[in-house]
Amino acid sequence: MQSSTLRLIVAFAMLVLAGTAQAKLNVFTCEPEWAALTKELAGEKAKVFTATHAGQDPHHVQARPSLIARLRSADLAVCTGAELETGWMPMLQRRARNAKVLPGKPGYFEATDQVLLLEQPAELDRAHGDIHGDGNPHVQLDPRRMLKIGKALSARLQQVDPSNSAAYQQRWQDFAARWQAALDRWQADAAAMKGKRVVVHHQEWIYLLNWLGMQRVGSLEPKPGIPPNIAHLAQLKQQPADLILLSPLNDRKASTWLHEQTGTPVVVLPHTVGALPGSDNLFGLFETIVSQLAATGQ
Repeated sequence: MQSSTLRLIVAFAMLVLAGTAQAKLNVFTCEPEWAALTKELAGEKAKVFTATHAGQDPHHVQARPSLIARLRSADLAVCTGAELETGWMPMLQRRARNAKVLPGKPGYFEATDQVLLLEQPAELDRAHGDIHGDGNPHVQLDPRRMLKIGKALSARLQQVDPSNSAAYQQRWQDFAARWQAALDRWQADAAAMKGKRVVVHHQEWIYLLNWLGMQRVGSLEPKPGIPPNIAHLAQLKQQPADLILLSPLNDRKASTWLHEQTGTPVVVLPHTVGALPGSDNLFGLFETIVSQLAATGQ
């Protein structure tokens, strides 16, 4: 009887240990691009949840109970930062009561902390529109910065899950090699876009324009986050431009009006993973962006 009981105890202990060894890192990501990057770097070692999808404005997200529950069980949270999620992520963190994913802890990672931000305001004045005090947060639209963020995120994965450090390191090396090769190809394919003058809808494209050497000459929004109006568009009509750039989230009325008035072509590009067909992963995101820009430049 004792021998039988001992065997049962040993068997149960082995099952528990096996389950623990196979447990995946639970990662909560704020936007689709960070979910895609985490999947590239972690593979089967992590279970990745995305709080938003490509059809949502990440500035404005409801702190739903389902999101609180997801964050409560997370080992790592990966967000953009630079105040992009300031309207909802702090509330989720307070309500989830998960000390691992609070600011300053290894389990909380902000992409914008890893790279130099553009458009850092000299002063904070809401009269200038919806500006971010730390700088423009839309770093996902520069593949060079994505490479730096990926390296930092891989190091963070190794820190919070050291038992799988070797696997994360191997996946980072593989990703970095593939990404650099793709980056070189994208730059060559989009070379004709250098110097092109661009009117944007929202000022999320600055990192893409900076990467490709394009020039932003105007914005359909008179100020960031302020909807276009006819007086502003009439002024913008006088500004020579080679293309009008917007995302699938943007209303088409203003860009259509300006196109009809000036003949400037309108180009809709995916602003994140999954925003348009073909952009269902990080590589597809930039393949789609570059191919559409290259077609416009012909």
